[in-house]
Amino acid sequence: MANSALELLGLLVTLIGLIGVAASTGMPMWRVTAFIGENIIVFETRYEGLWMNCFKQADIRMQCKVYDSLLALPPDLQAARGLMCCALALGGLGVLVSLLGLQCTSCIRNNDRAKRIVLIIAGSMILLSCICVLIPVSWTGHVIIRDFYNPLLLDAQRRELGEALYIGWVAGAFLFAGGCMFTCCNIQSEDRDPRKYVYSRDSDYLAYPPTPIQPLQPQQLVLLPQAQAQPVLSRHPSTNYSYQSRYPSVRSGVAYL
Repeated sequence: MANSALELLGLLVTLIGLIGVAASTGMPMWRVTAFIGENIIVFETRYEGLWMNCFKQADIRMQCKVYDSLLALPPDLQAARGLMCCALALGGLGVLVSLLGLQCTSCIRNNDRAKRIVLIIAGSMILLSCICVLIPVSWTGHVIIRDFYNPLLLDAQRRELGEALYIGWVAGAFLFAGGCMFTCCNIQSEDRDPRKYVYSRDSDYLAYPPTPIQPLQPQQLVLLPQAQAQPVLSRHPSTNYSYQSRYPSVRSGVAYL
């Protein structure tokens, strides 16, 4: 990228997205108890996350319990854990790689092409991180909405979308924007690539003396043929008389151009 301000903006947007992904991964508010019954008195709220379950009663602080066994968890929860961890790892590596290719850093000197390639790799890693975030968040949201309208479930078994899902969607949007800034803005065709050629002072080269310009000789001049005057008949008779006759000349009606 030619504009270093755009690079810094992409880095800032990516960092905000990573913070959102970390917050969404650690928060237990993925699934929240839905209060849709006729009883308006609520004494307990249940939260379900990737790592723990939490209960919150009225006027009492939240109590959480970590899952006892990883193998006892459902497959969708295990997949969500793995994808969110992969998203954090890819995003963090993408930020570290992007620091090498920024215009304001001197890790790579006098090689704009290498810097663009490094930023494209970093942007690709950030886009993969965005995909790893959106898959578990959207999957969990789809399951919650599907079970909410399932008539076979009781009202106590229904859940609503938690705050962690919304944070995950927003974080995925930030990661997508940062990855596009690093990737799309650095993809250039080879024809538009302004290359810089560096010549060494010690390189061997031959200097050819200039050839003097010699004037042309008279025998080398070429005479161009000149156009001869063509006789043109005139409608008006001429008043010129020849010296040999007192009558107008026969050629009096001929004019030369």
